[in-house]
Amino acid sequence: MFLTLTTIFVSSFIIALSGALMPGPLLTVTVSESTRRGAGAGPLMILGHGILELALVLALLAGLAPLLNRDGVFVVIALAGSAILLWMSVSMFRSVAGLSLSLDEHNGGGRNLVLAGILFSLANPYWLIWWASIGLGYILHSVKFGVPGVAAFFTGHILADLGWYALISFGVAKGRNYLSDRLYRGLIMGCAGFLVLFSCYFFYSGIEKLI
Repeated sequence: MFLTLTTIFVSSFIIALSGALMPGPLLTVTVSESTRRGAGAGPLMILGHGILELALVLALLAGLAPLLNRDGVFVVIALAGSAILLWMSVSMFRSVAGLSLSLDEHNGGGRNLVLAGILFSLANPYWLIWWASIGLGYILHSVKFGVPGVAAFFTGHILADLGWYALISFGVAKGRNYLSDRLYRGLIMGCAGFLVLFSCYFFYSGIEKLI
């Protein structure tokens, strides 16, 4: 049993890490927040992300997956996610002119990072699709070994996210000591640009499925 649970944990960690390494809305916002809020930004956002994923795991076990796999639901998720990402990127672009590292360093205010972890996960349409497909497959395998199996799967999954985002957040936070306000604003604009690209991709995917 121990060997089985270890295998579930390790395989879940590797699969989750491969997903965490890919850029997305959560990563771009983690980078921008880490420059202002420090190395704790990544772990706090993953806390929110993990709370949401735990709720989704329970929902999938309760039978939510067939609903998420419907084409109509996919279209709604993709188009709504595209609109949300576009709004986020526009907000970031509009805030660039007034951003300053020297001011933000002494001001820990801003968005609630745990809540941001939840909202930016929801803003990614393929987060739900991944869980309704790959994630569900792992859950169905893990549940054969009861609560310990599901716990091993989820622990491995969330630790991969936490490890990678903590590393990213730490690296960016330490690097801010060498960033000028100009470079900082350029970094934020770059993150906003990535969100625009994600928005366009999700919009295209939704329209393609609709047609």
